Amino acid sequence: MRKSSYKLIIESVKQDGKQFRPSDWIERISANMGSFGSDHRLHYADTVKPAIINGQKCLIVDQMQLEQHNPEAFNYIMQFAETNRLRFHKEDLNSAA
Repeated sequence: MRKSSYKLIIESVKQDGKQFRPSDWIERISANMGSFGSDHRLHYADTVKPAIINGQKCLIVDQMQLEQHNPEAFNYIMQFAETNRLRFHKEDLNSAA
């Protein structure tokens, strides 16, 4: 049986509907988790990357992979989201058709 895999979508909006500041927090976290390639460009990690969903900046986290390979980073991101009262939800990758 295959383990369920989720991507965690963390929005740049607080639970009360207000925009979170600083507005570049997603880029900062994504850049810290990324690395520079031989082309001298930043490449985001497969586990943490920025995205725009429905016009809203979001951080996409591959929960299972990040939790398994870098639990400290996963805990940091979750603590950041909870402390700052950011909206987030999970999407089941196995149910995507």
